[in-house]
Amino acid sequence: MEEKKESLNFIEQIIEEDLASGKHNGRVLTRFPPEPNGYLHIGHAKAICINFETAKKYGGTTNLRFDDTNPTTEDTEYVDNIMKDIRWLGFDWNGEALYASDYFGQLYEYALDLIRKGLAYVDDSTPDEIAAMKGTPSEPGKSSPFKSRSVEENLDLFIRMKNGEFADGTRVLRANVDMTSPNMLMRDPIIYRIKKEHHHRTGDEWCIYPMYDFAHGQSDSIEGITHSLCSLEFIHHRPLYDWFIEKLGIFPSRQIEFARMNVEYMITSKRRLLKLVNEGYVSGWDDPRMPTISGMRRRGYPAAAIRTFCDKAGVARRENTIEINLLEACVRDEMNRTSQRAMVVLDPVKLVITNYPEFEIEYLEAENNPEDPDGGHRKIAFGRELYIEREDFMEDAPPKYFRMTPGADVRLKHAYILRCTGVDKGSNGEINTVYATYYSDSRSGSDTSGIKPKGTLHWVSAQDAMECEVRLYDRLFTVPDPVRDEDTDFLSFYNKESLRTLSGARMESGLQHCKPGDQFQFLRQGYFCADPDSTPGHLVFNRTVGLKDSFAKEVKS
Repeated sequence: MEEKKESLNFIEQIIEEDLASGKHNGRVLTRFPPEPNGYLHIGHAKAICINFETAKKYGGTTNLRFDDTNPTTEDTEYVDNIMKDIRWLGFDWNGEALYASDYFGQLYEYALDLIRKGLAYVDDSTPDEIAAMKGTPSEPGKSSPFKSRSVEENLDLFIRMKNGEFADGTRVLRANVDMTSPNMLMRDPIIYRIKKEHHHRTGDEWCIYPMYDFAHGQSDSIEGITHSLCSLEFIHHRPLYDWFIEKLGIFPSRQIEFARMNVEYMITSKRRLLKLVNEGYVSGWDDPRMPTISGMRRRGYPAAAIRTFCDKAGVARRENTIEINLLEACVRDEMNRTSQRAMVVLDPVKLVITNYPEFEIEYLEAENNPEDPDGGHRKIAFGRELYIEREDFMEDAPPKYFRMTPGADVRLKHAYILRCTGVDKGSNGEINTVYATYYSDSRSGSDTSGIKPKGTLHWVSAQDAMECEVRLYDRLFTVPDPVRDEDTDFLSFYNKESLRTLSGARMESGLQHCKPGDQFQFLRQGYFCADPDSTPGHLVFNRTVGLKDSFAKEVKS
């Protein structure tokens, strides 16, 4: 029988062709080049997976390089968190982390080389004048009056720019390309500007900084990157990167573009994410509603689930939007396999079992994870007084209501079958206490009662349970596409109900020793994660994702 050949994506096809032809002597070196001006998000997660996993598949490695060319927006806080996120996702880079600022000296020499070849000139025009010269997509640009400067004058001015003789914004260095090009990026782009700002790594050594489009491609070349894998938004930049490589005669890194990660109900614009943080719509970059890797980690998304999601989303050439249900399904599948089970009552009402001995406590056995054969069991306290969910009781229930109601039987998970006998209400009509009797021969694992209740409820012991805080997170936006175009006010779709905090929940006492990051399935409630805000006396849990199984559905009326 013929062995089924693995299906390759278009990037893998290119690499295999290069390997077959002996290009780069069979070497594969990719890179992940974030700008340290914000936290990584779900789109970066896809780029990380593609770069690291592709290189690994072909015996290569991946560089981590920070493209730190704008000192006004960059910070070591972002550098540290980016490295933390990459490692948390399960990847490590080749050698030490690299920085475009490591190459400032070489990039400066490249700029001098372009000037000497008549391929770059110093322009004294204002930013508005330069923008006007660019023209429009349907109209060619106009040459700057400074385009005809001599090589000698350009060299002199550029060296003086480097030496700090001129004020910010008074001069720039532009590549001498083609002001009539249909590609607007090729119309004499700016490659250096004056910025007398302190850099997070080089301090005050430089007062001119290369533009991203000049530093990025040349840094790839300096490092000998064989396959520069990046998102589709950079496809129009590729002719400029190739132009620099050709004119400078340097290592020809090949840029290959793939579709960026667009997910329903999420945004990946750093500018917009920063607005959410700065204007208090979220608590920070790691708010569990944010699409940042740190936010998803805090919410409880397992790293393996994010990797699986990126794999299932695939590597495409065209932009598309991935349904958030796929991400949630990946998270749910992973947490179902790995998370310990627990019982937590979010909105408790007291349940008294009138025929259970008043001062007796017994310890029942509960499995930690039915998906894990080595998951073991735990003991949970059971007594006369318990807590159940308020919504799990209805005094006048409709047909096919399988929760607790007077005269009906219902099973308590891991415990006994009960028959509801009545209810006590306060003066305002609110239910204070539910009463029931239990069948002593109906204990789980040794049930001989013959009773077949249709509903199963979770519960906690009133004597043993402990209070906790539970944060119920929903989607940050009310529509799948909050950014429909550049004119969209995405904040008009902000979901004001995206966070609901429950302060009086009751949990199994065994959860008191859990640590921030520990993950659980709260029976019938969903998957949850202990939050870093937790303290020994006050545990906080974030809902990661809801359930999707029949057990959650069967108890609904």
